[in-house]
Amino acid sequence: MPYPFLSDEWMVAAREVYDRHALEAHEFPHKVRINLVATDVPFGEGKVKAFIDTSAGMLRMDLGELDKPDVTVTTDYQLARAAFVLQDQTAVMQAFMAGRVKIQGDMTKLMVMQVTPPDDTARTVAAEIKAITD
Repeated sequence: MPYPFLSDEWMVAAREVYDRHALEAHEFPHKVRINLVATDVPFGEGKVKAFIDTSAGMLRMDLGELDKPDVTVTTDYQLARAAFVLQDQTAVMQAFMAGRVKIQGDMTKLMVMQVTPPDDTARTVAAEIKAITD
């Protein structure tokens, strides 16, 4: 069943996807701690804070925020969904050039994540995440 991106239900389902593939996943090659602030969210209070943390070698994503992130990305909900679920780098670049993305911190760490080629497990996880996302 699909859930709205970044909703509590979506996060539970996404964690289940990651947990199901944890044993076959390769260690994440780059250590980065990213906070995401999504605005104009179509549910709740209109803003969601989430994070991605690969500092332990595996990708961990959850709601909330990290202390001392390497980078904080603030953007609207639709672009966050396009970036993280659809992995639409063209939309991200266009939005960045149009000033719809605010980045605080070490932008190079964010860029390294975007150019890291996915392995078979990462592609499988991405497809399953896309399938659970409304």
